[in-house]
This record gives sequence, C-alpha cells and structure tokens, in this order.
Amino acid sequence: MRIAITGSKGQLGTALQARLAAEELLPLDLPELDVTDAADVRRTLDAFRPDVVIHAAALTNVDQCELEPELAYRVNALGSQNVALACQRLGATMLYVSTDYVFDGSKGAPYVEYDPPAPLSIYARSKLAGEWATQTFAPRFYIVRTAWLYARGGRNFVETVLRLARERGSLSMVTDEAGSPTYAPDLAQAIARLLPTEQYGIYHFTNAGIASRFDWACEILRLAGLRHVPVTPSQGYKRPAPVPRLVELRNLCGESLGIVLRPWQEALRDYFEAAP
Repeated sequence: MRIAITGSKGQLGTALQARLAAEELLPLDLPELDVTDAADVRRTLDAFRPDVVIHAAALTNVDQCELEPELAYRVNALGSQNVALACQRLGATMLYVSTDYVFDGSKGAPYVEYDPPAPLSIYARSKLAGEWATQTFAPRFYIVRTAWLYARGGRNFVETVLRLARERGSLSMVTDEAGSPTYAPDLAQAIARLLPTEQYGIYHFTNAGIASRFDWACEILRLAGLRHVPVTPSQGYKRPAPVPRLVELRNLCGESLGIVLRPWQEALRDYFEAAP
C-alpha cells in the first residue's frame, strides 16, 4: 500500500513508520506539511496519490487548546477536514486518530464505540469535530480512539514522572483521574492489522485495563528501580481544561476482528526493556 502519515515525527507517527516499513510510506509533519493549509494538503497528497492516509497530526496539549481555542479548531478540526477532502478527491481511505476525551467519564462503565460522545474540553470538542469531518468527507474511513499515549523518545507522562522523581525526590499524583496507558508501538501494530480488513468504522484501541495517574506513576517508578521515591495520593489539581475522571474504552469492534491489545502493565514493562 501507498500510505501517507501525518504527524510522522510524533510518538505514534514514529511507531507507525517502524511497523509499516514494508509499505510505500510518505511521512509528513511540520514544516514539510501544514494540515491547516488546504492547498498544501491537496498538493502534497495529489503528488503521492496514497491508498491510505493515516491522520495522526494534532494539537494534543489539552490546556493549550483550552487557552487557544481557535488554534485547537484550526489544527484538529479544519486540518482534519482538509485531509478528508483530499482523500475524497483521490478516493483514498482515511484513518483518523482520535481520543478517549470525547467522553465525559460519567458512564460508570467502559465506553463502546457506539456510545454518544460528550466532550468536556476544547481539545475534546475539536477532536470530535475532526471525527465529524472524517465521517462526512472521507470516502472510506477508520476512526481510532486511543488514550494516554507514550513511547520511547517522546515527551510523555512516563518521562515526566521519571524526571520529576529524580529532580524532587518525591511526587504527588491524583487518584481521581483514570484511563488506559497505551504504548504507541502496540497501537501502531493494531492499526497495521486494521488497515487491510476494509471493515470501516470507529474503533477503540488502548492497552487493556485502567489505572489512575497515581497507579501509573507507582508502576513507572517500580519498573525504573525508583521504589524509594515516595508518591503521595491526591485528588484533583487546578488546570485550565476540564478532563474526564474515568474513561475506559471497550474494544468491542476490534475484538470482533481479532485485534486485541495486551494489558497496559505488560506494555509498560516492554517500554523499559527497550531502553537504550
């Protein structure tokens, strides 16, 4: 397949390039491609004529989105619309990477792909708008919702915990925000298995299980050999953007195709074993 990948320099984009190395790839990211520029998107994709466009480019800083809503919508919504319209012109399949934050966390049970979204933040609303653009304009689409992404070489929660632990010697982590830590190489593998199925639609791909930020931080420190660093449980912290308190994505549709991601604890162990 000829596959274009937007956001190719990010954690997922890098993992996708490694997993799809046997395909003909066009990695795209700033400054080579600005997804908010419709003419740039059209010109770049027209020249490559992809079979599939994996649209992983996004503004993912949740608090920045809250403070700069126009920028959030320009990147996450309009940018996705530009990619979807380019796919429409070319007859290409689009895979849009979305987020668990499209849900508000009030269900009290895992969310399946058919649950109605209820976004709380500007980030979540702009990503949901990207879902709408994908469904409206792309001729064939996959929407893959994921959560709490991390990988080697990226700025992520794991590296932040390790840095703060070494700088401060102690940590405070919330117990009332829970989700599914997801290892980017595992997500890339799931996407690679999904693409040839032609079973288009919405999918929930995260590593199995949930953890609070406190739970995740404790497991990070244990695997890093930093058990001696104390972690104090807390509740809530002030930030510009509201975030859902507990979102677990149920992989109903992917499971029906045999695509199942392993528990988050196993994936986190591999993250540390892959250390240089």
